[in-house]
Amino acid sequence: MDEAIKAKYQPVIGLEVHAQLLTQSKMYSSDENEYGALPNNNLSVITLGHPGTLPKVNRTAVEYAMKMGLATNCHITRDNLFARKNYFYPDLPKGYQITQDKTPICTAGTVPIRLADGTTKNIGVTRIHMEEDAGKSMHLAGEVETLVDLNRAGVPLIEIVSEPDIRNADEAYAYLSEIKKLVVYLGVCDGNMEEGSLRCDANISVMLKGADKFGVKVEVKNMNSFRNVQRAIEYEIERQIEILEAGGTLDSETRGFDAATGTTNGQRSKETLNDYRYFPEPDLPPLVIDDAWLHEVQASLPALPQQLYARFTGELGLSDYDASVLTDQKEVALFFDELSRLTPNAKAAANWVQGPVKSFLNERALTLADFPLQPQHLADIIQLIDENKVGHSVAAKQLFPYLLDHPTQTAAAAAEAQGLLQQSDAGALEAMIQQVLDANPAKVEEYRGGKKSLTGMFMGELMKLTGGKADPKLANQLLRQKLDA
Repeated sequence: MDEAIKAKYQPVIGLEVHAQLLTQSKMYSSDENEYGALPNNNLSVITLGHPGTLPKVNRTAVEYAMKMGLATNCHITRDNLFARKNYFYPDLPKGYQITQDKTPICTAGTVPIRLADGTTKNIGVTRIHMEEDAGKSMHLAGEVETLVDLNRAGVPLIEIVSEPDIRNADEAYAYLSEIKKLVVYLGVCDGNMEEGSLRCDANISVMLKGADKFGVKVEVKNMNSFRNVQRAIEYEIERQIEILEAGGTLDSETRGFDAATGTTNGQRSKETLNDYRYFPEPDLPPLVIDDAWLHEVQASLPALPQQLYARFTGELGLSDYDASVLTDQKEVALFFDELSRLTPNAKAAANWVQGPVKSFLNERALTLADFPLQPQHLADIIQLIDENKVGHSVAAKQLFPYLLDHPTQTAAAAAEAQGLLQQSDAGALEAMIQQVLDANPAKVEEYRGGKKSLTGMFMGELMKLTGGKADPKLANQLLRQKLDA
């Protein structure tokens, strides 16, 4: 599309994110909440909505919703009512969904995102409400029948609804990334879009720049990765602009995203709203959140990515890039946070975590939970380097691998036992320097004739002679003294 035409329009985007909660049981029953179980195994008469059965609210799910609300700067609703949302579909065994309508547990929040130019933008959160998931319809290749697995029915969800504050696909990607980081840091959801535990629908419209009224909204579903959300938004923006430029009109509809073609396709019209016939859930009493409960949940909040980012850039002086990479994954951020409290050299700590540690994990497809060394090991290695007792190259190529195989040893003991400590004895170094010079008389004459670049060659020979254990700073100083004598 011509960029000049595209520049005439302003996209307006809002995201609806569903996050499955990591509770042991379902939202309104004691049925197990387990991904990957045999089909239709995690069921009871409560999940199936049999007559005479009564639901009961999962307290942990409520606390998880409160945590997400607090993490997104929301107001927490103290008096909560549940509602029935009625619709009929094969994977909804009760024929209705227990959700929240008029009293979402969290309202009026914000999620700050960092833009490509380094600035920060706040995306509003309209509401977060609690509800239960539906089951799953499956269509196997070559089969005409639809199979239904109801294990997912009743699994606790929170739906996070943003304000229409997002203006392009990159902002949507950044917002969704922050939402995923928050649910993972909080421990309320694993954030796995491929398995469906984090799902995103995008509401997209375009309007002429300067207009005071939003355009016709289209909802796009069926996106199972951050990149596909980005692709779907980019495609839909161009599709809508092309229709308007051709003099056409847009339909308010739900569209699906086809990842193979990168296009969206119409599924159903939204010109008339579905009549869900919401009414208060008669089998659940009002849920009241008192001060004590709210304060208890608030006190249990862990360090969040924005807080750690601020500490890493402010208190520790790391770059925006380093802080962003380190806070991208919860386990990495917490490991580095502990390491940074054990060494004054934060930059070296960041380099070790992003370099040798990450390489070791990536090569073996491991996570930090499987990493054999503690932050104290790395802090000790950094201290040995900073005290010129071990060279960085020796530490990375010999000491670090040795400790990985012998994690019960300290870095200092391992360096000494393996003969890796640097040679810092000036007398011994002078003797070895003289040995190198005596072995290369012609090169010595060239150096003294003005070819100062030969210093590197002499240092290389000295490092070979000492097995790489010479203190580089002291050795270089002594070498120049002898050459310039």
